[in-house]
Amino acid sequence: MNIAVIYGGRSGEHEISLISAAAITRGIKKENKVILIAITKEGKWYLQDDSEYQRILKDQNAALSIKEDEDKLINIIPGQGKTSFVVGGKPLSIDIVFPALHGTYGEDGTIQGLFEMCDIPYVGCGHLASAITMDKEKTKMIWQSLGLPVVPYVCMKRFVMLDSVVYDAFIEDTEKELGYPMFVKPCCAGSSNGANKATNRKELSYAIMEAFNWDDKVLIEKSINAREVECSVTGNSVTFNHDNDFEDVVAYIPGEIAPSHTFYDFDAKYNDPEGAKLLIPAELAENDLEKIRKTACAAYKALDASGLSRVDFFIDKDTKAVYLNEINTMPGFTTISMFPKMCDAAGLHFEELVELLINEATERFNSKEKLQTSR
Repeated sequence: MNIAVIYGGRSGEHEISLISAAAITRGIKKENKVILIAITKEGKWYLQDDSEYQRILKDQNAALSIKEDEDKLINIIPGQGKTSFVVGGKPLSIDIVFPALHGTYGEDGTIQGLFEMCDIPYVGCGHLASAITMDKEKTKMIWQSLGLPVVPYVCMKRFVMLDSVVYDAFIEDTEKELGYPMFVKPCCAGSSNGANKATNRKELSYAIMEAFNWDDKVLIEKSINAREVECSVTGNSVTFNHDNDFEDVVAYIPGEIAPSHTFYDFDAKYNDPEGAKLLIPAELAENDLEKIRKTACAAYKALDASGLSRVDFFIDKDTKAVYLNEINTMPGFTTISMFPKMCDAAGLHFEELVELLINEATERFNSKEKLQTSR
């Protein structure tokens, strides 16, 4: 099988993608042919030399790099299926794509829509689920509609910033509704980019301005004195065939993050090896772990998710109440990432996880191919 691993991208999580993609590439069974495709921060796609593949196989800690060779610039011709990607006038033969892309233009439905137009199988959520889950407000609205618990929040859109009277009234209403402290984050960004905690109005205004650098909508949430628990989920929530175990929706052993920072920000997640303790399983009673697993599956299915996701929770230290925080449809695959660690703790080891995701994506594509698209 020819498997294209796509990495990099126009995203604030570009560098994390280089690390995740390297780990995924090493996890693909060697009987497959791996084709590395890199996307620059400017959005150009380049085919990478086989020497790059050999380099990261030899160094288990190496991140992928990007070589910009204009002779290997990739053009895409929609509707050509497995030969949709063209280099130097010659089509690449690709059986399936593993997009190891995080954040904007990677897990927000844009590239998934491109793969759909190309008619090529790909790992992960479809375009609709990817787009919805990238938008934290819309995700919460869907969960709320089904009675799933979320942290109290308000959403500010950019137009509010453009009128000082409207802005002041919004801030006053938000203070009354949520109270300090609050967490402020872009609606459609990942890895805590643009996220800040506010304990007073001055900090709130600064946090809102910073978040608007990343998105046109900003989520403001009530701060919970919380434990942070996560749960890995795989499977196809829409069309899974009960004869295929790899398509069944499965929640794995929940893990807990105990940050050493004020909150679990970008630096704590990726740069500081002492940024947090990762506890797998989470320090909860078995019935509470099962509740997390069941809620994670419900949250995943509510969004028509497929492939994989990491569902994040808050547990209020004071009331013990459980809240859904967010869902990440292409979680990190770095050496310290929670998603593969939680799967591994449940007995699904890294190489098996990668193979399961590829199998699920292939079966999902085959199922969709049977649908009628014209008369």
